[in-house]
Amino acid sequence: MIGTWVALRKAGLLGINERNLRLVNDLNPRRLMRLVNDKTETKRLAIEANIPTPELYGLIRNPLDMRNLDKLLDKPDGCVIKPANGSQGNGIQVILGPMRGGWRRSNGQRALFEDLKFHVNNVLSGMYSLSGQPDVAMIEYRVKFDEVFDPISFGGVPDIRIIVLRGIPFVAMVRLPTAESDGKANLHKGGVGVGLDLVNGRTLHGMQNGKTTEIHPDTANPLSNLSVPHWDAMLLMAAKAYEVTGLGYLGADIVLDKEKGPLLLELNARPGLAIQIANRLGIRPLVNATLTANTDGLDAEGRVALAKKLFREYAPGLATA
Repeated sequence: MIGTWVALRKAGLLGINERNLRLVNDLNPRRLMRLVNDKTETKRLAIEANIPTPELYGLIRNPLDMRNLDKLLDKPDGCVIKPANGSQGNGIQVILGPMRGGWRRSNGQRALFEDLKFHVNNVLSGMYSLSGQPDVAMIEYRVKFDEVFDPISFGGVPDIRIIVLRGIPFVAMVRLPTAESDGKANLHKGGVGVGLDLVNGRTLHGMQNGKTTEIHPDTANPLSNLSVPHWDAMLLMAAKAYEVTGLGYLGADIVLDKEKGPLLLELNARPGLAIQIANRLGIRPLVNATLTANTDGLDAEGRVALAKKLFREYAPGLATA
């Protein structure tokens, strides 16, 4: 047991307890957590900071608002229903568009109005909220994901997770939906995580269910050497998220729309550590360097430039020139 701990320590692996003590507890004041726990607040802040985000069609806050549901759902290109205070993808329903008196879900099944009304009522009851308290249902734009991920994705929308420390983006991965994850880009549901070269957004290594992999389980295509478009814009969006929330440690989840480009989907005040497996990189040395880096006078662009410099220095086996 001690030998394993020493080996992991030597490899630079950051553990969950150290993350909680050094990063979450020290850098994320509890009074600011609601800014990312509540997705309506996150969206408001993003809009104010000119950070692109999926358009919000409307909110269902109580049973009285349910009378507006059919109008909010009446979108030819579909929409997304999600709980404002949900987590891990729970409670999200993706509607592709109208279908013979109802709507087509992302899994191909038809949903009648009563089915969606029942789901929204469950959201309002707090079934999917972090605290179990009554929640708000958001109806928003359905992302049309960029075809760049088609060879390594299955049945859903991939997203890019960028973890930001003191306003410096320092490690990233792309999360890919699979058949096992039911088309959701959630690692705990069986999605695939692929590490990214922070310098240029090139895909590196993959992982699924805590184990390394080099191919997508459904398409069998290799995961490495795919370049993520608009990479610098994504890094800049993640860096700006620090400025609008005040949280020193956060995860920015960004999706790539084929028409609108990068869109900030949500923020997370407790991003997990599986990103180390996806990158095959123990991040403690990079965390230590980022915590002590001099950011005086640096704006978001300056912190992105610093992030690339630090990644080249502390992840030399992954970074490219």
